[in-house]
Amino acid sequence: MIKKRLILSGWIALLFLLMSCAGPTRLETDYGNSSKLSKVNQIYDPEAEKNTEPVVGLDGKAAQTNTERYRKGFEKSPPPVPSTLTIGISGKQ
Repeated sequence: MIKKRLILSGWIALLFLLMSCAGPTRLETDYGNSSKLSKVNQIYDPEAEKNTEPVVGLDGKAAQTNTERYRKGFEKSPPPVPSTLTIGISGKQ
């Protein structure tokens, strides 16, 4: 009885050992490819970093307004004012 359990546990241990030596799965080999592909597809002009000419299209005042609006978007808004809801009769009788 004990010998059978020992042999069975040996086979189970061997099975787990062989399973741990398995190669990478298809999921593991493709890991991260979708995010890399998404990043590459979102780049409009890969050669843009080589262009050293100044950007035209916005005057200084419009650019400053956009920058201020962008920075204000990160400020924390005040917490909402708590409101109470009473159910039933209120006031004097």
